[in-house]
Amino acid sequence: MTMRGELMRDNSIPVKVGDVIIGGGAPVSIQSMTNTDTSDLKATLDQINKLYEAGCEIVRLAVPDEKAARALGIIKKNSLIPVVADIHFDYRLALLCIEEGADKIRINPGNIGGDEKLAQIAYKAKEKGIPLRIGVNAGSINKDLRKKYGGATPDALVESALRTIDFLEKIDFRDIIISLKASNVVTNFIAYNKISDLMPYPLHLGVTEAGRGMKGVIKYSLGIGSLLLNGIGDTIRVSLTGNPVDEIEIARLILQSARIRTFGPDIVSCPTCGRCKINLTELVEKVEVAVRDISYPLKIAVMGCPVNGPGEAREADIGISGGNNLGVLFRDGKVLKKVASEELIHALEKEIKEIIKTYPCKK
Repeated sequence: MTMRGELMRDNSIPVKVGDVIIGGGAPVSIQSMTNTDTSDLKATLDQINKLYEAGCEIVRLAVPDEKAARALGIIKKNSLIPVVADIHFDYRLALLCIEEGADKIRINPGNIGGDEKLAQIAYKAKEKGIPLRIGVNAGSINKDLRKKYGGATPDALVESALRTIDFLEKIDFRDIIISLKASNVVTNFIAYNKISDLMPYPLHLGVTEAGRGMKGVIKYSLGIGSLLLNGIGDTIRVSLTGNPVDEIEIARLILQSARIRTFGPDIVSCPTCGRCKINLTELVEKVEVAVRDISYPLKIAVMGCPVNGPGEAREADIGISGGNNLGVLFRDGKVLKKVASEELIHALEKEIKEIIKTYPCKK
C-alpha cells in the first residue's frame, strides 16, 4: 500500500523499468542486487526468487563479461521482476545486455569510456525502449572533477551527473534515472538535494560501501530516510555486506517509517523502566509473530505499564499493556478490557480481526 503524500517530488519524469514505473508520483520501488556469479543460472535465479518473495521489485545483476551477459538473457526470461544489467568499463557488454533483453542498463559515467561509447549505448537503448541509470559513485569520479573540487564532493558528484545528462539530451535520449552515491551520508544528502532542483529525472537513492550489520543499517536509515523526508527519491536500494535478501526488510521499514509506503502493521513498544513487571521483549516478539501475515496498515502498541500504557500510545489503533499477571487491551487510547496476561495475545488478535472486518478501507 502506498502512502506517498505531499512530501514527495511528484514532478519527476516517469521512467518504465519492465512493468515498474519509477518517478512521476509512482510508489517508491525497492531494488536489490544479486551477489551470485551471474553466469551460474541456478544460483542467480534462486536468489532472485528469494528476493522477490521478500518484496524486491527490481533486481540488478553484475555483468563483468560476455558469459554473464548471455546468462542475463536467460535469467530475464525466467525472472518474476525486472532485471537490470550493471555495467562497468566495457560498453560492449551494455550493448549485448540490451540485445539480451535487459529491462535497464546501469552505467557509471566515470568508467564507461567517454561520450562516443555512451552514445552507442544510448542509441541502442532508445531503439529497444530501455532506460539508462546514470550511477555516479564517489569512488570513480572523473579525474578532472576530483581536481576541480578537491575530491569526491557533492558538487563533483552533481557535475558528473549533469555532464552526462546534458550529453544524453543532446542526442535526444531522456529515458534516464540518476543516482549519486557516496559512503559519506552527508555528502549523499547534499548532492541529492542539489541535483533534485536541477533536473527532472527520477532519483535512485542509496549509499555505497555502507558496511554490514547495525552500522550499515544506521547509514542507510539516515542516508535514505533523510532524503525521503525531504521529498526526494523515486526508488531505493539498501546495499549491505551479506545476503541481499536481508536488505529488503530494511528497505521496507525505511519506507514505512517515512510514511511513504506501508507493508503491514507498525508495532511500537516502550523502552521499559522500573514500572515494567513483565517480559516486554518476549511479549513484543509474540505480537510480531501473531501479525506477520497481516498486510493491513495498523499501528499496534505493546506497552509494559498498564497504568500509563494506553495514554502514552494514544495514537495507536490498538494495543496491549502488561502487568503483574494482568494486562489491558486498549483501542484508540481507551481501555477496552482487562485480560489475564496469558490471554493478551489472543485478545489482541481477536480485536485486530474485528477492526479489519469493520474498517476495510482504513488508511
